[in-house]
Amino acid sequence: MINPARLHSDLSRLGRETDMFLATVSSLSDEELAAPSLCEGWTRAHVIAHVASSGRALIGLIDWATSGEERRLYASPEARSEAIADLAALPREELLAEVRDSAAAFAGEAERLTGELAAPEVKVGGRELPATSIVALRIAEVVVHHHDLDTAWTIEEADPDSLLNAIEAVVRAMRAKGGPGMTLVTEERDQWIIGNGALHIESDREGLLKWLARGDAAHIEAEGPVPALPSW
Repeated sequence: MINPARLHSDLSRLGRETDMFLATVSSLSDEELAAPSLCEGWTRAHVIAHVASSGRALIGLIDWATSGEERRLYASPEARSEAIADLAALPREELLAEVRDSAAAFAGEAERLTGELAAPEVKVGGRELPATSIVALRIAEVVVHHHDLDTAWTIEEADPDSLLNAIEAVVRAMRAKGGPGMTLVTEERDQWIIGNGALHIESDREGLLKWLARGDAAHIEAEGPVPALPSW
């Protein structure tokens, strides 16, 4: 089970990040929703649709953790893509309602994680995830995809611990996908080792996340050629 105080803290930060995300989303016009995002091939509407869809999908992981009955995020990659495309095609007000309702539903269901967990680990994309990290994964998605909207909001506005959640989520994915060997160090004295840890890379949390999640190497220092990274 998650310590209730920790869950309250996580949900409080999730609420803050979500409120900022929803404020940004609500400010976008129809034309701005149709503009490209930082996710290749996706408009801003697609990013918002993904956040709405994944919020409901992650409730399935909460069900898995609390019941012990395995659940998949999506029936298939095709089902995931179809769900996102369908939501992205909705009129503006309907899309905004979907992402708001999804956020509220996830926050409410996450309260169940304070009870006994039948499954201490669940799987996301074929990789193990501690059930106690489901809320942190949601925080990571909201922060990274807020950045993907490419608006006046900047990733520096996210809570420092939310940035930490996001980096840890991306690092977990890199390890599962066999990412290049790296030792990642931040100015805040965080450290992660991927593979053999051969390449030393430094940045602050914001710069490291921008590179790991979206390939923006402008704010990292590497002791060697910067490698290509698997997608997150």
